[in-house]
Amino acid sequence: MRLTVLGSGTSFGVPVIGCHCLVCTSGDPRDRRTRSSAVIESDEGSRLLIDTSPELRLQLVGAGIDSVDAVLYTHEHADHVHGIDDLRSISVKQGTLPLRAPPRTVTELERRFDYIFDPAKQARPGTTKPQLDLQVLPAWEPVTIAGITVTPFEVDHGGLTVYGYRCGPMAYVTDAKTLSDRAMQILAGVEILVLNALLERPHPGHLSIDEAVAVSREVGASRVYLTHLTHKFSHEALDARLPDGIEPAYDGLTVNF
Repeated sequence: MRLTVLGSGTSFGVPVIGCHCLVCTSGDPRDRRTRSSAVIESDEGSRLLIDTSPELRLQLVGAGIDSVDAVLYTHEHADHVHGIDDLRSISVKQGTLPLRAPPRTVTELERRFDYIFDPAKQARPGTTKPQLDLQVLPAWEPVTIAGITVTPFEVDHGGLTVYGYRCGPMAYVTDAKTLSDRAMQILAGVEILVLNALLERPHPGHLSIDEAVAVSREVGASRVYLTHLTHKFSHEALDARLPDGIEPAYDGLTVNF
């Protein structure tokens, strides 16, 4: 199996609009960070997409991904869901696409994108809309979707509950501020951890760089990739300061497991 990090950036993305700092003007492609999303792919070719970032079309085209079998959401913040209409081109070819999400996220998606989820709002003749089957995904219990088994678990995002996902020896956690004892139990034995790390200083909704390093050490994963990164650090500079076994993620990073 493998994980592809489609987007490794925070909600502003990198480059940031109007910013001319060294990172935003960097020639290193690893410093161009679109909003957070990822794909889990099985050896048989099934794909689970995690989140639909605003750059989803560009991410999928850039990664050479022309189909997904289902979508898992972490939470309803704009940088994780507002590319949902890009699923239209997939559902037109494949048919109805399963979407699974935390309860609050389901409610928010139905409210914000009623043109998709309100059955009374049909596409006009000659036009299309995404064909999506949106359902609540309960936390803490393994579920098999498109032949891939994942375990969703709750983490705290500064007062908002969001989902992380474990798949075998790999776990993907974005937008976490703290991880409960129960979440840490789910992460026990993980070998590969993708974990958010926002700033040098503490943040009310995200792990800082140092906090993410501390959580990584507590989990004990042999390979850790920090995601949801800002323009405050270049890839090269952040990589140089991190301990062995921990490195920055970047758009297009592929990890086999």
